[in-house]
Amino acid sequence: MRKLKNSELGRLNVAEFKKTAKIPVVVILDNIRSLNNIGSVFRTSDAFLIKKIYLCGITATPPNKEIHKTALGATESVDWEYCQDTSVLVNELQQKNYEIVAIEQAENSTSLENFAVNNSKKYAIIFGNEVKGVQQKVVSASNYCVEIPQFGTKHSLNISVSCGVVLWDLFKKLKLS
Repeated sequence: MRKLKNSELGRLNVAEFKKTAKIPVVVILDNIRSLNNIGSVFRTSDAFLIKKIYLCGITATPPNKEIHKTALGATESVDWEYCQDTSVLVNELQQKNYEIVAIEQAENSTSLENFAVNNSKKYAIIFGNEVKGVQQKVVSASNYCVEIPQFGTKHSLNISVSCGVVLWDLFKKLKLS
């Protein structure tokens, strides 16, 4: 086996990415404090053809040197928008027929592997603050609460890891349905 060179990967350039059909998913970052996490979400969103990222509350926005370190240019390819209030954004997206999905450990949450998607629907996936999670009022306003199953001694995953797990799962489900 031989590792491939970057030139052999057949990656899209930014202009091609902008024209490529995206999966019907937007990401909402609800008060994310780590610039590295924000950059990682941009990079993961680029990898899985996410339509847009909404940066809410205290979540920093590009251009930012620390975000760029982990985004590696994905802030140029993935569309994004800043919104001060996550609850207001959720309401606006619901008016546009988005299914709102909070990624959170909560009563009656759906385990990720059991979360069924429909290609005819649009989804807004919310990831919350590294310490406090998704705001309760946002969880309460969501159509679904989805939880990533975990089997070890820890009770949470880093937001960038959660984002990778969830977006890969949704990408597979939406591309295969």
